[in-house]
Amino acid sequence: MKHRLTHIILMLLVACRAMSQTTVTGIVTDGHTPLAGANVFILGTIDGCLTDSLGRFSFQTGKTGERLQPDGQAPGEVTLRVTFIGYDDYTLTTAQTSGLLITMHPQATAIDEVIVTASTYSFGRGDNIKTMDALDVVMAGNSCGDIVAALQTLPGTQMVGENGKLYVRGGESDECQTFVNGMHVLIPYSTNAENNAVRGRFSPFLFKGINFSLGGYGGEYGQALSSVLPMETTDVATGDKLGVSASLVDWNIGGTKAFAASSLSFNVDYTSMGLYDALFPDRLDWTRPYRKLSCEAQYKAEFSPATVLKSYVGYDLTSLGQHIDDRQLITGQGSSARSLSLGEHNTYANVTLKSDIGRGYRLFAGIACSSVVCDIDNAQTAGDHYHNFRNEIHLKADLRKVFSPVLKMSAGLEDYLRHSTKRYDNSRYRLDYHLPAAFADAQLRLVPQLFLSLSARAEHASCDGGWLLMPRATLSYVPSRHFQLSALLGQYSQTAADDYVAMSGKHLAQSVATHAILSMQFSTGNTLLRIEPYYKKYHRLPLLNTLAPSPLESWEGGTYTADGYGTSRGLDIFVENHSLVKNLATTLSYSFNDSERLYLDYTTLRTPDYASRHNLRLTLKYAIGKTIVGLAGSYANGRKFPTGTTPFYASVDANLTWLVSPKVIVYSSLSNIFGRTNIFRYNADGAAVTANRNRFFYIGIFVSLKNNKAYDISNF
Repeated sequence: MKHRLTHIILMLLVACRAMSQTTVTGIVTDGHTPLAGANVFILGTIDGCLTDSLGRFSFQTGKTGERLQPDGQAPGEVTLRVTFIGYDDYTLTTAQTSGLLITMHPQATAIDEVIVTASTYSFGRGDNIKTMDALDVVMAGNSCGDIVAALQTLPGTQMVGENGKLYVRGGESDECQTFVNGMHVLIPYSTNAENNAVRGRFSPFLFKGINFSLGGYGGEYGQALSSVLPMETTDVATGDKLGVSASLVDWNIGGTKAFAASSLSFNVDYTSMGLYDALFPDRLDWTRPYRKLSCEAQYKAEFSPATVLKSYVGYDLTSLGQHIDDRQLITGQGSSARSLSLGEHNTYANVTLKSDIGRGYRLFAGIACSSVVCDIDNAQTAGDHYHNFRNEIHLKADLRKVFSPVLKMSAGLEDYLRHSTKRYDNSRYRLDYHLPAAFADAQLRLVPQLFLSLSARAEHASCDGGWLLMPRATLSYVPSRHFQLSALLGQYSQTAADDYVAMSGKHLAQSVATHAILSMQFSTGNTLLRIEPYYKKYHRLPLLNTLAPSPLESWEGGTYTADGYGTSRGLDIFVENHSLVKNLATTLSYSFNDSERLYLDYTTLRTPDYASRHNLRLTLKYAIGKTIVGLAGSYANGRKFPTGTTPFYASVDANLTWLVSPKVIVYSSLSNIFGRTNIFRYNADGAAVTANRNRFFYIGIFVSLKNNKAYDISNF
């Protein structure tokens, strides 16, 4: 009888427990599709479950009623919490426990997390971007470690083989400006003989981030009419390094000494074409081979995680001699041949400081100095001498702050102080002017997926006394990390070259360009597609007026005015893929450009002689174990000159990288493997200008003597 009573009591307890259980059911969606794997639970308990593949959930709970719920909750109600990665948490207090329909909203991206990539290509790590490192730049196409050559595989750039500089979207090479740690570089290229491609001055191993903007950049950047190339140097080194490299044309040694919270680096590079010219003679008559000595040093200190000092100094000495047939000096005893002789000293240094100064404000301050001295004997005729000295001091300071998840702002001041002296025979000038500016940028999140960037830049040119106010705006729709759609509109200015300013009587107004760009980018894990149509309108370009008297003594060529103008419109397409074949990376870039100008000595509105309408580049990079094979093909249609239109340009380049060991890398490349003779341009007399050699072979070995990191050949 006792056991039967116990059994009855247990059955009653089970029945009561079953009666107190509540089944909670429903479905979780994003308003369009079910969300699988969402976490649904009763707040303050462990009762809950994950949604299935159809977004459905069902679980039992006994945690209902007034005794177990938060204050203010009626008896029988439950407080339901739903969480899902990428979506805002959802909370619902309800007495209904079945058939619930829950709609999740995508989590809004904070303004300091969004990265708008419109019209910008990024290499390395910088400002939360990581795509390619320095070794990738070295192995890009036939770059031979040159940043400028690597960037020319991107859409928007034009093939101008006779000098190798960056020409972007119908703009002159001087319209693209380079910045290191936010500070301007006056002359970013090495110097070479006429009709020989130059190289960028800086090694890719110097930088952790390279952001190449083809247009539409913010108010921080001035004195750039078409594009900017901002580069950020590496951070404080945490270990010692020592490395050497050698090839047929250059030799290098560099290293870093790391301290507790700072590091000191040096790098010395010597380039000489003497040995290569002896082994593989070219079409030019060299009396002294091209030589360049480069020395660089860096000091970086991290006083605290919020305060970092960086300093850099670099010096290049370049020299060459070339025999040219028309350099004949006539004397009473006959004529004697004279050779063009060039020597150049190029120095660049900067110091920057970044520091958090409290209340969320971040201060940036920097100073940079560029100094270039160039001397050429027999520059145009026998016995003449050309001398040019250019100097620039760039001062800059700005404040930045993230005010909220929807607003980020920055504002700053800067000044360019410039001096230029030029002497050529009896013609000479001295030019001094400065370019003070103020700028402000604001980035706003209008709604969770819509972002607006507003910029304004006010700039004054002391040489003409004029002020410019340049507004800029970017509207971006970023619904996911896979897709972006942006529209950019802005105005940009740049002072003309010193020669033109001097020949205007120092009264030449700044040139102005208006950019309008539409950018669409789609990416998956293995493919990136970017399509960008653009339109640029130029006005106040320098234009030669031969009827007006020249303000310069001994110059009878006329004067320059700001009456030039032009347009440039086009379409850029870029595709990158890593899934066609295992271990194969493929890029395809195509650029269409239709541009015309009336400027400099042009007498009619016409296509600039550096611009080609179609540019196509295809690169392949295939990894086989520790060997990486690269292939690059380039095509550009003919360029128009008053004396004729050149044939199309075509070149196929190959390179091979062998990772011999974690401390040894061998790199080799061969340009224009089919030996096509490409005609770059026609001179005024109709003579064709070609490369000094059809092919160029490069092989170099990079050795790390003291470094614990595999395949890091950076001496900095």
